[in-house]
Amino acid sequence: MIIMALDHVRDMMQINSVVQSPTDLPTTTPALFFTRWITYLCAPIFVFLAGTSAYISLRNKNNMSQSKKFLITRGLGLILLEFTIVNFGLFFDPGFHTLIFEVIATIGFGFIILGFLLKLKLKTIAITGLIIIVGHNLLSLLPLADGSITKTILDLLFNLAAFPVSPNTTFVMAYPPIPWLGIMLIGFTSGNLFELPEEKRALLFLRIGLGALLIFVALRFINIYGDPSLWSVQKNRMFTFLSFMNITKYPPSLLFCLITLGIMFLIFAFSEKTKGWFMKVISVYGKVPFFYFLVHFYLIHIALIGLLFLQGFHWHQLDFASGTFGRPKDMQSGVSLGIVYLIWICVVVILYKPCVWYGRFKTANKNKYWWLRYI
Repeated sequence: MIIMALDHVRDMMQINSVVQSPTDLPTTTPALFFTRWITYLCAPIFVFLAGTSAYISLRNKNNMSQSKKFLITRGLGLILLEFTIVNFGLFFDPGFHTLIFEVIATIGFGFIILGFLLKLKLKTIAITGLIIIVGHNLLSLLPLADGSITKTILDLLFNLAAFPVSPNTTFVMAYPPIPWLGIMLIGFTSGNLFELPEEKRALLFLRIGLGALLIFVALRFINIYGDPSLWSVQKNRMFTFLSFMNITKYPPSLLFCLITLGIMFLIFAFSEKTKGWFMKVISVYGKVPFFYFLVHFYLIHIALIGLLFLQGFHWHQLDFASGTFGRPKDMQSGVSLGIVYLIWICVVVILYKPCVWYGRFKTANKNKYWWLRYI
């Protein structure tokens, strides 16, 4: 949750972030590249743990019908929130000229599908998830004609795509739901690992994490399958390394899943033995993830508007309809990468107390207000 805020501050507030990709090797710098790359960990871990939480919830309720209803209801609710509160917080566009399907909606989609799969054996769900993760990149090899119904449907489910839905509205499939569903299914079927004794669990997480990273390195060196973006020798060793690490998130490739989930399992292994004030502080954000997610978007965006005014822009110059978060087109705005880090730290610190308050409020009133189960 903390790292995620860094990516959103950079995306909204850094100079040239609207037009410059931090992973475009001809134009990026190592600092910018890794500022973006480290945040790759966020979405797959969110989706994986969403599946794990669904497993734990099922075990606690021990009621298949009730769990199915909850997953489907929550999934529909998340999709609705994505296209309303989340989309508005992202763009501040009351006309909703861009409707973007991102991580909240893809988690919602995954919950709905998972709700219908609950009666299957864990082994069957795990195999399904693995097939999706390992094999979905093969779809790009299918010779489908552009504009065909089949290709349009597959693009909506498997690929990053944009579709005009009206003269003034564009639908962007930023998080294709099927590849991310594979991660959620693996997260769900890994739920029983968290029931193991602590020492055994930590050792198993360490082995899984190291195994995934070794497979990543081997497949990446082979440079044939696992990611549509192949690596190549660059102008120096550093940029060759950047090319090696330049994996595809949209949609999450096999190599993307291997390295991000591999690192996730290593974090799990070491967090088992990490105690004290540090864990207490960061767990505050983790206990109220959706609340933090919603509030941090609005806080960052309000800060961006304030920054634009400080830089001499006026309200009539702000452009909210074109997906630039309000930043005027063809006019330089924003701050340097170093200032992005300072703003990020301020955002995280400012949100600490609200997260503490909401965590306590939710615990004290979880049986009083039904909607607290969804936020």
